[in-house]
Amino acid sequence: MTVERRLARAEFTLTREYPAPVERVWDAFADESQKLSWWGAGDAAEPREWAYDFRVGGRDVAEAKFHDGPVSRYVATYTDIVDYVRIVTTYDMWLDGIHMSTSVASLEFQPIDGGTRFTHAEHGVFFDQFWADGAGREKGTRGLLDALGHYLA
Repeated sequence: MTVERRLARAEFTLTREYPAPVERVWDAFADESQKLSWWGAGDAAEPREWAYDFRVGGRDVAEAKFHDGPVSRYVATYTDIVDYVRIVTTYDMWLDGIHMSTSVASLEFQPIDGGTRFTHAEHGVFFDQFWADGAGREKGTRGLLDALGHYLA
């Protein structure tokens, strides 16, 4: 089978206001047990591999098989962490072992009256048969931020 070699870029920024202090929102990312409580596909997937190393240069891995669907693999490297202010990662995604994308994501935590303004900005490059998947990545990230909101509530 011949694979058409294509490349596409997608950018998005999502902002949420959570009724929780910055420290609580930050800890949902920085503390492994808390992150495990809300991160991922929930009951929609069977976890396979998890690694967590929250430090500059550290790597996270999350792999799961969706029920009656593909295996998704996420591998991130933390490139910048300023406690309670920002997290920057580069990350790669695979679907059934095929490299689908590379992204840079920045997560910003800003105190506001009554809680935290959280901003997730991302620039992704999508490869070959995944060239049109940018909209799906944004949708998936919206789902993660919704899950974070439920966790914080």
